[in-house]
Order: sequence, then structure tokens, then C-alpha cells
Amino acid sequence: MRILHTMIRVGNLEESIQFYTGVLGMKLLRQKDYPEGEYTLAFVGYGDEAGNTVIELTYNWGVSHYDLGKGFGHIALEVDDVYRAAEEIRKRGGKIVREAGPMNAGATIIAFAEDPDGYQIELIGKK
Repeated sequence: MRILHTMIRVGNLEESIQFYTGVLGMKLLRQKDYPEGEYTLAFVGYGDEAGNTVIELTYNWGVSHYDLGKGFGHIALEVDDVYRAAEEIRKRGGKIVREAGPMNAGATIIAFAEDPDGYQIELIGKK
């Protein structure tokens, strides 16, 4: 078994695709409209779905906002240099909500970005 993807609901599909591709450097792998169900799915990731875990962006037509609730935490990305990655995200128009530095009560370097819908993206330094 392996994890295929994580699905998140988004309020503006084009804005979300721009964030994940333009800001985080993922690729849009596929996108399809489902008119009968009134939704669109877009899959983004750093590699093809056959060998990589990806993110499914689900846009329900006419829904522009979701209450994120308290159950979901974040999506984690491993990066070579957290400080540099956070700065690149900022330069590309992304929002950093926790500056790069050691995690609370630990030595691992982390930072947090936020996507257009408010989902948290943790940047973790490569070990």
C-alpha cells in the first residue's frame, strides 16, 4: 500500500493552482471538470502520480470559502534550506505565517506558509 494523494477543497481553483505551481513549484498533473456533479478536480505534485504522492484540489462550483475546522493540521514539504525556501515563497507572492527557525522544543528547522484558502504548508529542513 502507499498514499496516493491528499484532497483539499479550494474556493478559487485558478488561484490555488497558481499557488501550488507558481509559488511552491509543483506541476499541474491533470485537471478535469465534472459538469453533472458541478465540481472540478486538479492534481498537483512534484512528480507523476505513478511514483509520488500528490495533492488533489477539489473545486465545488459556486463555493468560494470553506471553514477549515480544527481537525486538519498541515501539508509538510521537505526542502534543502528552509530559510531560502521561505524567502523564495515570499518573493513569488506566497504568505509566510511562521518564519524559518528551530521548532518549538527541538532543533529541526521549520517554517510555515499559507495557501490562498488558509491551509498551512510546513517547510521542513532535509535531514
